[in-house]
Amino acid sequence: MKTLGFDEETMIIREARSGDEAAIRKVETAAFEQSMEAELVEALDAAGDTVLSLVAEEGGKIVGHVLFSRLRSPEGCLALAPIGVLPERQKRGIGSALIREGLARLAKADWKALFLLGYPDYYRRFGFSVEAAERFETGYPKEATMVLELAEGGLGGCSGPIVYAPAFEMFE
Repeated sequence: MKTLGFDEETMIIREARSGDEAAIRKVETAAFEQSMEAELVEALDAAGDTVLSLVAEEGGKIVGHVLFSRLRSPEGCLALAPIGVLPERQKRGIGSALIREGLARLAKADWKALFLLGYPDYYRRFGFSVEAAERFETGYPKEATMVLELAEGGLGGCSGPIVYAPAFEMFE
């Protein structure tokens, strides 16, 4: 558990646990103004594809969430998706804190790389690269497909398709 100060409030980042499901659903639905991302979280959890699920909690209330799940390909790689913060708590560093904590925890594990689909201008600050992902095949927009090696040389000369867990098919 990590504690950080935001706007004179105390925020705790911790692993999601049983009983957090409704609050996580609320965060993801509010952040994306639809329920699809919340349904993705639930489907990944139900299928056993969740590797790490973190929440940001302020005053006992969950205000942010990030999920890291297994990819089918490349082997030993993960996906970051979704990440959501309640709209009234956005632009205060909560999403960044969740990502940084997730990266720190995953760096201690035996994962090769982390893929995501998002805004390059935002994710480059964490080390994600569109250029490094160019050699991988995906049905998603290439200009928004990024990767970050979690282990030095983790991807080596690896290339080929990026195959997300089956739950992601709801986005196709």
